[in-house]
Parts: sequence; C-alpha cells; structure tokens
Amino acid sequence: MQAASGGRKEIRMEQLREQIFRLCAAPGLPGDERGVAAVLARELAPLSGRVETDELGNVYAWLGESGAKERVLLDAHLDQIGLIVTRVGEDGLVRADRCGGADRRVLPGAPVVIYGAEPIPGAVAVPEKEDNDAPLLIETGLDQEALSRLVGPGDRIALWQRPAALLGSRVSCAALDDRAGCAVLLRCAELLQGEELSCEVVLQFSALEEIGGQGARAGAYRVRPTRAIAVDVSFAAQPDVPPEKCGALGGGPMIGFSPVLDGAMCRALRALAERLSIPYTCEVMGGETSTDSDPIAVSRSGVRTALLSVPLRYMHTPAEVIDLRDVEHTAQLLAAYLKGVRE
Repeated sequence: MQAASGGRKEIRMEQLREQIFRLCAAPGLPGDERGVAAVLARELAPLSGRVETDELGNVYAWLGESGAKERVLLDAHLDQIGLIVTRVGEDGLVRADRCGGADRRVLPGAPVVIYGAEPIPGAVAVPEKEDNDAPLLIETGLDQEALSRLVGPGDRIALWQRPAALLGSRVSCAALDDRAGCAVLLRCAELLQGEELSCEVVLQFSALEEIGGQGARAGAYRVRPTRAIAVDVSFAAQPDVPPEKCGALGGGPMIGFSPVLDGAMCRALRALAERLSIPYTCEVMGGETSTDSDPIAVSRSGVRTALLSVPLRYMHTPAEVIDLRDVEHTAQLLAAYLKGVRE
C-alpha cells in the first residue's frame, strides 16, 4: 500500500510540474495577459461550469454554493515581470524599459521573446558600463527596417528560460511569480471537486499585480467577497539572505501576518495547518504586504483578507525556483479552510 501511495504522489507531482510549465510557457505581461488567460481558461473548464473574463483581463471561476451568504475570494495574479518596447533604434537594437520589477542585475545576456506582430527571440545586450538610468538594449539579429515592421512601442518582452525539472521536487523557470499561485488555485479547485461547500468560492486570476494590483482591486469590487485569501510567492532562503526573513523550499506555505491582514483568519490557517500536519512558516510584515491582499483588503468598505505564499528563490529573474511540495501543501491548506467555512 505504501508503494502504491508513493506512486500516486509521484504521478501527482509530475502532473503538477507539467501544469506549471504550461502556465509559465504562456506570455502574460502586465496589461496584456491574454496568452496565459487562454491557458487558464482551458485548465479551469473541467473544474467549473462558469469561467469569465473582464475588461482588465482578470479571469474568474465559480465553485461551491451559488448565492451563499459567505462568498470567499481566492486570488492569484496572472501577470509576470518583463520589459516593454520604447523604440527601435537606427542601429537595429530595440530600446526597452522594465515592465514590473525586473531585476536589472541579471538582465544583461538574458534571453527574451518580444511579442510584436509575431514572437521574436532576442537577448538583452551587455552594456560596457552599468547605468541604471540607461534604456535596456535588445539584440534580435534583424536590421531596423525589418524590425520596425514587426515591433513597435508598447510591445511586451518576456524573459525566457527553458523550464527545468531540478533534483527532487524542485523546478526552475521564468514567471513562477505568480504562476505557482495560479497552480495552487487550480489544484485547490481540483481537491474540492465533489465536496459540498457551505460557501460560494470565486477563483480570481488577476491582471496588473506587478505594476500596482489594479486587477485585484477591480475584481474584488466586482465580486464583493465576505472574506478573501490571496496566494502569491515570497522569498525562500538563499545565499546571503538572513534565513529568519525567509521561508524554506519544501517548508510548506508561508502564512502572512500583517496589520492589513485579518488576524483571526491568519491564526485559523495556522491552527489548521498544525492540526493537519501541513508544514508552514509565519511571514511577519510590519505594514503592507506588497501583494494583491493590500488592495483586496480595502475594497469597498473592507474585506477580511489573509495571505498564503509559496516560497521562491531568485525572485524576478529568468530562473526562479520553487518546490512542488509547497504548491501541493498550500492547495491542501486552502481546500481544508474552505471546507470549514460556514454561514
């Protein structure tokens, strides 16, 4: 029996890995999340009879008891950090600025894909000297005339990295912030299939988080939840970072505690994790969380909001790293919490 159980876990991890790689392969820069939104719509189709999008690009799916007094909003953001085209130079190099908080330290030499009239591969040029105010230059191999027919100001540029399955249950690729959170919501919906919930659950995959959380703000206003849980990524321990400020890869979800978050919900999630023997760490913040939980919590007259984060190394680089066990444990904790919501 133990061998069979272990085999099922391996299959589950493999399915989760492939799903995350599908999500990360789809483009979804702030303000143009159509590519990943289409992938999510296909992933959601077997899990919900109602999947919708709005004018900002948010994707929604409904579960549970329609019209229940308790309506729980689950949020993970669609968009990824990247670059945006400012102009095509006479030298045939694309000038670009950051679109979201891309880490300039790791951009020189990084492979990218420009989403113009068609996807165009390129690489960030390596400057002779570091200048944080200088535009980023993208080399594609095309001259100005050919490039100008395919690329224009406002086109988005995604960091590109071939998805890699590392040893054990770890994976690395670009856009794990926050496609890992999207995978948590999908897995949670899968775990809830066939369950009789006493609440209505709205899955919200929100746009524009990396430039201010406008999608989550508009979505929370639309949904009017009685409570909400945002799922994002946060910093896993890595070299030269104090471990007390981070989670641990394989250490389970990071449960947020912050003045903007609802203390009772956070404590309930912690108690539930302990009761179910789900590993976790507490992430304590003295102010805002810099996640979608901030705009959701102050939507309309206020929403009781909690935050769960998947530990992630090398955030906002082309080679982010997570442990698939943390995605699974976060989804299990979220599903268990929803089963316990009562009017």
